Amino acid sequence: MTEANFTRDPTIIKSVPHVDICACQVPLPFEFSMAFQPIWDHQLQRVFAYEALVRGPAGEGSGTVLSQVTPKSKYAFDQACRVTAIRFATELGLPHDCYLSINFLPNAIYDPETCIRATLEAARQFGFPHNRIMFEMTEHESMDDTSHFKAIIEAYQRLGFTTAIDDFGQGFSGLHLLSNFQPNIIKIDMGLVQGIATDRVRQAIVEGIVVMAERLGIELVAEGIEQVADLNMLLKLGIRYHQGYLLARPGFEMLPPLTADMLHRLS
Repeated sequence: MTEANFTRDPTIIKSVPHVDICACQVPLPFEFSMAFQPIWDHQLQRVFAYEALVRGPAGEGSGTVLSQVTPKSKYAFDQACRVTAIRFATELGLPHDCYLSINFLPNAIYDPETCIRATLEAARQFGFPHNRIMFEMTEHESMDDTSHFKAIIEAYQRLGFTTAIDDFGQGFSGLHLLSNFQPNIIKIDMGLVQGIATDRVRQAIVEGIVVMAERLGIELVAEGIEQVADLNMLLKLGIRYHQGYLLARPGFEMLPPLTADMLHRLS
């Protein structure tokens, strides 16, 4: 069994133009922190990635933070989330064979190669390999300019980052996005995952996504898994990567392990 190969030549980082850090950065009038949730690789029987999730400074839900983000501070918030996630991942000792998954706001990026510099500099500062970073964008993020978004994904892939579409199947733009560009990973929305064990419609839809992903060379993550029966059905359908409360809840400022019972079930 081999690991899915998302790694690109780390020397390509040298091609980033020497321009000023995003001029859109402004001081944030609020504090925030991070929680981390594992994504399990069933084939290799280990954690594939930890997703960084925004939390309040005392562990409050993401809504308490996101409600304070304004159009004026959106750019700075997006940049700060990346740097904070990389800092925590380094300090918490993210395994060397594990990806760090960071959510980003496509509409907060005015130029991909300019706005990525803070991420690259944080990776250098903390000694974190930039080719172990995965950027997730949500399908329901408003896409006013598809060509701009395509340019972001292609620039990130060219620089050695792994890219993912989050919440695939939640909105109506997913297939349109795939017809224009292909990320490395698709994360299937929990709305299609939860209850799939007994729902023939969900099974048929996810089975179609599996076939499509195989033809396009895209890996799949099933998220929002809470029931063993759903997990077993996803395994039957050929889904390799899994995420959800059944495996592990997000850990505030920590990398939560899978429980011994769950590790036994997944072996």
